[in-house]
Amino acid sequence: MWWTALIGPVVDLFKTEMKNKAEEKQAVHARKLKSIEIEGSWDDIQASNASGSWKDEWFTVLLSIPLIGAFYPDALPHVIAGFEALDSMPDFYKMFLGAAVGASFGIKALSKWGGKE
Repeated sequence: MWWTALIGPVVDLFKTEMKNKAEEKQAVHARKLKSIEIEGSWDDIQASNASGSWKDEWFTVLLSIPLIGAFYPDALPHVIAGFEALDSMPDFYKMFLGAAVGASFGIKALSKWGGKE
C-alpha cells in the first residue's frame, strides 16, 4: 500500500531518534558513575592520608581558642583584636587559610556548609 511507503520512513526516523536519546542518557549515566567512582577514590585517599596526621586536630584546637576565649571577659578584647587583624590580612592569605582548613576538614564538608551540594 502507498501509506506504508509514507509511514515507514517516519517510523524509522522516530526509532532512530529514540535510540539516540537512549544512548545519550546512557552516556550521561556513565559519566555520573565515573564521577562518583573518582570521588570515592579521592575520599579513600584522603582518609588514608589523614590517618596518621595531627593536622585536623591542630586546626580544631586552633579554631576552638577564639570560641572559648569569647566566654572569658578578660580574653574577649584579644579575640576581637585577633579577628580584626585577620580581617585586615590580604585576600590571598585568607584564601590560602580557607583552603588549608578546607583540605583538613574536607572540601565536601565546606561545599555542604555553603549550601552548594
